Amino acid sequence: MFYLAAAVSDFYVPASEMPEHKVQSSEGPLQITMKMVPKMLSPLVKEWAPEAFVISFKLETDPDILIDKSRKALEKYRHQVVIANILESRRTSVIVVTKDSQTKLSLSDEEVAQGVEIEEKIVNHLQAQHTAFIEKQNSDGKGTACARSDSSEAN
Repeated sequence: MFYLAAAVSDFYVPASEMPEHKVQSSEGPLQITMKMVPKMLSPLVKEWAPEAFVISFKLETDPDILIDKSRKALEKYRHQVVIANILESRRTSVIVVTKDSQTKLSLSDEEVAQGVEIEEKIVNHLQAQHTAFIEKQNSDGKGTACARSDSSEAN
């Protein structure tokens, strides 16, 4: 299982373009050009671990586009799950999106008061989905053996 937590940033300033010394405000307005951070999801799913159960996150500020963007990510990258959340409610509510379903996970007021974190519900839900994924892979004959024979390699 790969759990790709939210990106720290989608953009960065390359080290080669960083100033060596403090930028002086006396030089006037500053313009910064940033580069896109390379996406790791595509090579992870296609090349590095094609049989793995992969979860990504989609954080938005507009609830009207959240599910559509989550589904488009599933189609584009061909992974199993997107944890979709809205910035203002990200600590108390998420939607677990798969190609076949969407499940809302929310904390009640009582759970919030008790200090329960939404991550507990996410992990429990994903654990069940991961188990089902492994069972399906095994029944389809797609499971990968992790053990190796040490018979002739031990010497």
